[in-house]
Amino acid sequence: MQLFPARSCLTYGKQRHPFGHRSPVNEHLLIERVRAGDDAAERTLYDTHVDRIYRLAYRMAGDDDMARDFTQETFIRAFRRIHDFRGESAFGTWLHAIATSVILNGLRKVKRFRQREADLEVAEGVPSERTNLDPDLRRKLHQAIDDLPAKYRMVVVMHDIEGYTHEEIAHALGMPPGTSKAQLSRARARLREALSEFAGEWAS
Repeated sequence: MQLFPARSCLTYGKQRHPFGHRSPVNEHLLIERVRAGDDAAERTLYDTHVDRIYRLAYRMAGDDDMARDFTQETFIRAFRRIHDFRGESAFGTWLHAIATSVILNGLRKVKRFRQREADLEVAEGVPSERTNLDPDLRRKLHQAIDDLPAKYRMVVVMHDIEGYTHEEIAHALGMPPGTSKAQLSRARARLREALSEFAGEWAS
């Protein structure tokens, strides 16, 4: 298996179309080719999914280097375990389950999240979830998301920012869809409380 440098994530991301705007690929065929040792197929799978995995990692970690490391580790694990993929879910869903495990475990190892001063938009190609927010509200929103318990933060990022369904989140995080919905509701309540001074500008 060929491994790719962690810093290739953004390099390749800048050279390609954003996730969801590239020509469709036959992932079933690619997976079979990867299992047979085809490096080109492995690269294609990597290129297809790396942007979204990086974006999820960056929004959770708030740090470019950590996000790249988490992204790289996700693909290392995924390609090592490619023979375990049974096709019971989409490959992207299976990959995101690995990513969430890598990210949460990685963040636990550093014991606390780094306080970030840079706006989330500093990562090129990572769109902001709310581009029309007052700068002070944007800063406090990012801080409020950072302060959420990890289980709530992951659901908020995946659902409200990245656009995953509760069914997809449930599969990735190993929980019932109802739990995902409940955690999102609790997370939003905490965010509303944290942003109460912006009540006229912030909507759930």
